[in-house]
Amino acid sequence: MAIALLDQIRSIFEGDPGVRKVADDPVLSAELLMLFRMILADGEVSESEMQAFRRICTESFDIPADSIEAVIEYLNDFGYETNGSQAIAMFRDLDIERRQQLARHMVEIAKADQHLAENEVRLLRRTLDILDISPVEAVKGN
Repeated sequence: MAIALLDQIRSIFEGDPGVRKVADDPVLSAELLMLFRMILADGEVSESEMQAFRRICTESFDIPADSIEAVIEYLNDFGYETNGSQAIAMFRDLDIERRQQLARHMVEIAKADQHLAENEVRLLRRTLDILDISPVEAVKGN
């Protein structure tokens, strides 16, 4: 009880812990921004895509579930300052496993609504080319 209260007080002064985590890690910010752009690629935000995004945030990046909405708000603000090419450029020099992880997460979101729109395919293809990842590598494990 006392620890939860201290966490709430600290959050008031320091901001949301999930947002801090994302803001302090430019690569994580870039990845989440690319995932969010994949959600928006078909012009619709489906609940299944948002569920996939939330699951990726909590399971892959240990972002607390109660921080997801604040993280989305942060990405919305951050996204205006960063285009997709700038975000993806952060991944060029990373190890292959990290680049594959981004590709797989993008595929997971694209497939979440059971429909691959042409714009989603284009964004994914362009991203895979920049990351030097084959489509086969991107769908492994999905």
